[in-house]
Amino acid sequence: MEIFKSEKIYDFMGKRIPFLGVSAVLIIASIFLLATKGLNFGIDFAGGTIVQVKYEQKAPIDKIREVLKDTEYKGSSITEFGTPQEVVIRITGSSSNLKNDISDTMHKLLDPTGSFEIRRVDMVGPKVGGELREKGIMALSLALIVILIYVSFRFEWRFAVASILALAHDITIAMGAISLFSVEVNLDILAAILTILGYSLNDTIIVFDRIREGIQTSKETELNSVVNESVSRTLSRTTLTSLTTFFVVVTLFAFGGEIIHGFAFTMLVGIIVGTYSSIFIAASFLVQLKFSIASFREKEAEKLKRKKEKEKIRAMYEKGTV
Repeated sequence: MEIFKSEKIYDFMGKRIPFLGVSAVLIIASIFLLATKGLNFGIDFAGGTIVQVKYEQKAPIDKIREVLKDTEYKGSSITEFGTPQEVVIRITGSSSNLKNDISDTMHKLLDPTGSFEIRRVDMVGPKVGGELREKGIMALSLALIVILIYVSFRFEWRFAVASILALAHDITIAMGAISLFSVEVNLDILAAILTILGYSLNDTIIVFDRIREGIQTSKETELNSVVNESVSRTLSRTTLTSLTTFFVVVTLFAFGGEIIHGFAFTMLVGIIVGTYSSIFIAASFLVQLKFSIASFREKEAEKLKRKKEKEKIRAMYEKGTV
């Protein structure tokens, strides 16, 4: 199935400066948000306690705040969770005594607010939260390093740098959106970010593979022409893959419930930004890095020459002439 005509070549590189300008604005805005507003770390990374409560009637949020204001849980964040009958109470820091069952304490404190049941209690100490945050950053850093090595080995160092820049572009904008909408950052969000890395890299590698193939088979000497042709040839595939994934994640976002809302939102942003960067940004970085077709073809010709020489020597050895 083709959305775009395979024989039509679109001038992506002719408009790369406006696209890079849009990306620059988004990245600057994202960094500004991260520096000023920051991230809304959940209990996985900040430590604390989450209590999920379901009422038989509409949850009396104001009454819950009134009940808790004179206790050790004053200042807790109380928000609706999925339905008007459910609320989540987020208590910053850890419980004063993790050996005590906070569920029993909450039952006693919230008893005057109506008929309810406590459906979930999650507690993470601040030390564990700090360790999880450090390991999350380490996982993200290691993923980028491994990707850099892999792409350098498979392609050429400029391809590797371009792919890392494209991935950094995607992650920064996704983190900016998370900060803008105050999405709670927990292990699910970290999983979404790592998934975005793999998804975006897969699209970028396909585009780069087509560019390399175009360089080897085409007689074009201008990189812009080869990139335009290669990206145009993969446009239908990239669009179809992205739309398929997008519709699945939209379904999760709309009907998956509050628990995976943050994960689905991050994935939605990542799919949109990742598709945009694969088509308009990754190859633009390659052009900006002054990739040389002539130099690449010389290196490939030298590799082919060495390969043929080795095959010739092996054949002579097998015949006993060496």
